[in-house]
This record gives sequence, structure tokens and C-alpha cells, in this order.
Amino acid sequence: MDMGNPTSREMAPAVAVASILVVDDDQGNLKALQELLQGLGQNLVLANSGEAALRRVLKEDFAVILLDARMPGVDGFETAKLIRERQRSRHTPIIFITGAYEDVGSVFRGYEVGAVDYIVKPLDPRVLKSKVSVFVELHAKNAALHREIAEHKLTEQRLRESQENLRALAARLQSVREEEQIRIAREVHDGLGQQLTGLKMDLTWLVAKLRPDQEPLVKKIGSMFLLIDETIHSVRKIASGLRPELLDEIGLAAAIGWYARDFQQRTGIRCMLDVPPDSDGLDPERSTAVFRIFQEVLTNVARHANATRVDVSMRRDDASFMLEVRDNGRGIASATIHDSRSLGLLGMRERVLPFDGRIEIDGSRGKGTQVLVSLPSAKP
Repeated sequence: MDMGNPTSREMAPAVAVASILVVDDDQGNLKALQELLQGLGQNLVLANSGEAALRRVLKEDFAVILLDARMPGVDGFETAKLIRERQRSRHTPIIFITGAYEDVGSVFRGYEVGAVDYIVKPLDPRVLKSKVSVFVELHAKNAALHREIAEHKLTEQRLRESQENLRALAARLQSVREEEQIRIAREVHDGLGQQLTGLKMDLTWLVAKLRPDQEPLVKKIGSMFLLIDETIHSVRKIASGLRPELLDEIGLAAAIGWYARDFQQRTGIRCMLDVPPDSDGLDPERSTAVFRIFQEVLTNVARHANATRVDVSMRRDDASFMLEVRDNGRGIASATIHDSRSLGLLGMRERVLPFDGRIEIDGSRGKGTQVLVSLPSAKP
């Protein structure tokens, strides 16, 4: 035999064996039922009283219970009632085995305590096996369904964990990026700015040393002054683009106002601000997130909206913060709002997730676009 190639039977998953509980106070009946049901290939559990049956039900689950109706002590009806009262066995099918002499009232009583069927003695082996097989098959399908549900739940849990990890990573990357931009902005502003200022001072000293007849050199140095001033202006603009000083030194409201004025000057789109100073007060992380979202919104307005006016409103109370930006442009299309390829919008949403915030975007054709950013205030 080739042990390296398992047969299809060896590779097939094992079929779970169901347990069947048979309850009868007559030992002869128990043995007869056992012999009849052995051919089903399931696990047969025998109990000779209602009390013994209840003890077994407490320990394991059964696909079906065959229960003698008439037993001394706790009879079949009381046993069925107690089985139904337990959460674990509440839905286990119970088939009563009764004598032909049982009256209609007993049959109804059996159904009232939870029986799903009756089998009358003397037993027909074919009927018994057929009915038990149905419930065994249902039990197997139910178990498979529960396994599938458990697998789906596990998959969903792993997916949620993966999403949380990705968001945590994205938040960390954004934080690292902001820290790096702060560092670069300071180096550009302080290092390069100081060097350019020192160069101006050296040129000033050099001009003082020139003779009156060296007018061409004076003019050349004058043009150098203009170039240095333009470079200093560019350095400040680059540093502010990387990280506005106002955001760290004065706060979000001032940074929003500065950026809106700069945006209006660059694009010609009028910006109307309703940003009271008391609407500020967020922690640095939230302030950074809101400011970056504001930058992205105005960038989208300049690129796509064809607007002539932008209205900016900011509010904050003890519980929440709100920033609203509304333009009078062409209006964003609904398909664009929900397009997974809109990386700018996706990035805006990702920025508020760490703070349990939300972004609402709404557009009407010819009436402009509204972006509402809301997030809880920082916890004390």
C-alpha cells in the first residue's frame, strides 16, 4: 500500500456522531430499542428512569429523545416538562413511546409538555428508524449551521481586528508624518531662515564698506537683497505649508483664519468666516486632524467646485466640536462621495476615526457642496 497518497475516504472530514437518549423503565424494552437503533450508527444512551434521563440531559446534548410515557416516580410527561425548562435542552426533539391503550387526553398532554411525535407500541422498526433518522439528520444540519455561523463570526472578528490594526497603523503613520513635518518646518524656518538673515546682515556690512564710485556693485547687492527677501518669503511659505506656526502657538481658530485668507488670496475665491475664538480649545491631535481636513476641503474646492464663495463655520461646546465648510460651486456627485478611489475623501474620514468622529458630505447640482466635521471634545 502506498502510504504517501491518502485515499478520498481518508481525506474526507469525519462525520459527527449524534447522541440518542432512550428512556424506559423496562429493561427489556430498553434492550429491544437498542437493537433496533444500532443500525443507524449513532451513539445510543440508555436511561431506566426519568431521574436518570434528566441527569444525562444535564451533561450532554441529544439529537432526539425517545421517552416512555408511563414510568414510576418521575413519569415521561414530567420528565419532558423538566427537559423543556432547561435552556440547553429546550429545543431537543422528544418522541413519546406509548401503549395503544393511551387515551386522547394523554396524547394532548404529551404535546403540551413538548413532544414532537408519538410512537405506539408494538413498535414498527421501519417507522421508528425513519422518524429517528429525520431528527438525527436535522441535528447534523443544525450542528453544521452552528459551525458555519461560528466560522463567520470568527472571520468577522478577525476582519474587525485587521481593520482596527490598519487604522491604528494609518493613525500612527499620520502622527509620524506630522512630527516629521514639524521637525522639517522648524529646521527650514529656523536654520535656513537664520542663514538667509545672516547673509542679509553680511551684505549690509559689505554695502557700508563700498566706495561711492562703486555704484554697479551697490546695484548688484541691491538685487541680491531682493532675491534674499524673496527666498525668505518662500522659506516661510514652505514652513507654513508643512506646519503653520499659528496652529501650535495660538490655536486652530487662528490657523483656520490664516489659511482661509491665504486661500482667498491665491485663488480669488471669497472666504466668509464665522470662527469665534471660543470655538477653539481642542487638544493638539484633534486640532491637527481638523486643520488637515480643512486644507483638503479647500483644495477640493479649488480643483473641482468652480465656486466663487466658501462659508466656514466652527462651533464647540463641552461635549462636541463642529466645523462646517460650504461652497456655492457645482456640487459634488453622490457617486464621488462613496467612491473608494476618492483618496482625499477617504483620508478625511480616516483622520476622524481615532476620535470617534464623523464626516458628512452632501452636494446638490448647481447649489454647491457642504462638508460637516464633528467629533467629541477631548476627554478630561
